[in-house]
Amino acid sequence: MQFPSAAIDLGTNTSRLLIGYADADRTIRPVLYMRRITRLGGGFTKEGGISAEAGERTVAALRDFAAEIRRHRIARIRAVATSAVRDAVNRIEFCAQILNESGIEIEIIDGETEGLLTLGGVLAAVDEGPADFLVFDVGGGSTEYTLACSDKVLFTESIPLGVVRLTEGKITLPAMEEKILRELRTLREKLGGKGLLPRLENAVLVGTAGTATTLAAISMEMTDYDYRRVNNYVMEMEEIRNIYAKLLPMPPEKRLMVPGVERGREDLIIAGMLITMKTMELFGFRQLKVSDFGLLEGVLLGVCG
Repeated sequence: MQFPSAAIDLGTNTSRLLIGYADADRTIRPVLYMRRITRLGGGFTKEGGISAEAGERTVAALRDFAAEIRRHRIARIRAVATSAVRDAVNRIEFCAQILNESGIEIEIIDGETEGLLTLGGVLAAVDEGPADFLVFDVGGGSTEYTLACSDKVLFTESIPLGVVRLTEGKITLPAMEEKILRELRTLREKLGGKGLLPRLENAVLVGTAGTATTLAAISMEMTDYDYRRVNNYVMEMEEIRNIYAKLLPMPPEKRLMVPGVERGREDLIIAGMLITMKTMELFGFRQLKVSDFGLLEGVLLGVCG
C-alpha cells in the first residue's frame, strides 16, 4: 500500500504543510493542505533572533502539523526553514524546541536551494511550453529570483527583501521604495554581468507565494480561495497598480473587507505589491503570471522523487 509524503515550509510569515503524492510526470495530488500565518519574523532582531512570542506561535502550528502527519501515517517527510530561521542567532535552539515539542526535524536551507526548490514547484503547475522564466518568490524575510530555460537554471539569487522585514523595518513608503530599488538594481547588475538581461525580453514573469496569490485573489474577488483558479492567472501591470492605489490609503483593518485579502496579510500586502511593481518596472514586464505552487510543492516533489 502506498502512503503519501509530507512537506513543510517554515516561512517568515506563514507555516505550511502539504501531504500528498507526486506522480512520475511530476503531477502533484494533494491529500491535505494546512497553513498558519504565524509571522515568525515578527519582532525579529539581529541580536535576539526569533522572538519568544513568534516562536511559540510557530511551534504551536508545528504541533498541529505533527498530529496530521501521524494521522495520515506519513512514510517520508521533509521540513525546511527559510529566511527568518537561517538568519536567527537562536536558530539552533529554536529548531531543537520544534523537534522536542513536535518530533519534526527542521532543515535550514540557503537562498539558492530555496530558489531551486521553488522553481521545481512552479514548473509542476505552469501551463507554458518550453520557455524562459523569471520566477520570483516574495517571502517574509527574503525574495528569491530564478531565471530558467524550462527546467535548466541559468541564475538564482536570494535578496534581503521581505514583506515582514520591510513593513516592520521601514517606517515610510519612500524608505521602503529606496531599499527595494537598491536591491533590485544590484540584482539587475548581476544579471547584466552574466550577459542574461537579453533573456528577459521574451521571458515569462511568474510570481509565487502570498503577495502574488493575494493579488490574483483580489482580482477575481475570491471569498473562498481556490488554488486551481489562481494557478496560471495572468495580471496586467495596470491592474496591479490600480489595486495598490485602492489599498494604500485604507487602514489595514479596512483592507480585510476587500475580497481576497486574508487576515495576517492586511499590513504586509503594500510592501509585497511594491516589490512586485518595482520588479516589473525595472525588468520590463507588463504581465505577471501567478503560481500558487512554489517552494512547498518543490519540497514535496523532492521527497517523493
